[in-house]
Amino acid sequence: MSSNAEGMPKWPTAEHVPAVELARRQGVRRVASIDDLARPDLFESDDELDDFLADLYASRRAGAA
Repeated sequence: MSSNAEGMPKWPTAEHVPAVELARRQGVRRVASIDDLARPDLFESDDELDDFLADLYASRRAGAA
């Protein structure tokens, strides 16, 4: 009997870059305030937001079944 773990590389490998280092290379900054995440123009209309939320809730209900 074999498991998926047998095919996994040993960590760290030469190709492995820690997430902290990737974030540093990409200029990712910590979130200082919830306002940093706000995107008031994310949805073009209230109808678009309603459609998104309806789809989100439906997918969550489908996953719970």
